[in-house]
Amino acid sequence: MKSRTKLSRRDVTKHIAMAAGATLVTSSFASAAVPTPKQVEGPFHPIDEQSDTDLNLLMIEGHSEPAKGEAILVRGRVIDTDGRPVEDALVDVWQANHFGRYSHPEDPNTAPLDPNFQGWGLITTDSEGRYGFKTVKPGPYPLSFLGEEGWRCRHIHFQVSRPGFSKLTTQMYFHGDPLIEQDLEIARAPKELRHLLIAKSNRDEVTDLPLYQFDIVMDMTKA
Repeated sequence: MKSRTKLSRRDVTKHIAMAAGATLVTSSFASAAVPTPKQVEGPFHPIDEQSDTDLNLLMIEGHSEPAKGEAILVRGRVIDTDGRPVEDALVDVWQANHFGRYSHPEDPNTAPLDPNFQGWGLITTDSEGRYGFKTVKPGPYPLSFLGEEGWRCRHIHFQVSRPGFSKLTTQMYFHGDPLIEQDLEIARAPKELRHLLIAKSNRDEVTDLPLYQFDIVMDMTKA
């Protein structure tokens, strides 16, 4: 199968995994003792089983075309409130496609579906708590079809869990998104902690794609 870059699907997967293992130094680690703010799971967590839930959401196994939209990389670490890496945590990620629609039977949005967008990934952290995946930058969407006013800004849903401990459900937002200021969900987080939910981007040296860093701090409370 071909990817949308010159790298093969296998090469892309290998690169993401290896790069996720690189040393990461981010501003969020300055507040490592502060748990990442919780955010609502939302109504569109995937409910249908799908065969492809790997870390390359741009390509579905067996498809020849990639998803539409701007390709990006997301990487980070999962640590506890003492700064220790959380190994073997399941990082469950899902999001709207480039047009702002979820591949979910109950999403009433009339924006187009993208048959080539995986939309959902399951990644396990390594011994240093690192994870990474490739996806498209999700589109914003109006709340009018849900009977509300305003817009949801661009975001990716995260649910991080490890057997025996409480799971964390949160969302990642994009630095510079003009809709953040009016988004009602990020406004639920304490104002002084909202920066922990907003990821900034650099350029990945290998793929030249935008690279968003999102580190997650978990309160490892026994379930």
